[in-house]
Amino acid sequence: MCLGIPGRVVHVMEGNGGMLALVDVLGAQRPINLGMLEDMDLTPGQWVLIHMGFALEVIDETKADEALAGLEMMGQARDSEAPA
Repeated sequence: MCLGIPGRVVHVMEGNGGMLALVDVLGAQRPINLGMLEDMDLTPGQWVLIHMGFALEVIDETKADEALAGLEMMGQARDSEAPA
């Protein structure tokens, strides 16, 4: 099982055959490799599911929100288990 984190495309970076995009993940922007996508023709604002620095698939905003909510719940559960 892998953990995919949603990120919003800020812009596709020039060079590298258009295989890199700057993606915003919860306010942090990082370059992500698009080489595993069937269609690398992305536009700013689109969401991608990221694993290990690679975009695995293009997702819609609803799926991105669901994934972020799940990640947030996992973090809250871990925080509530921590000793006081």
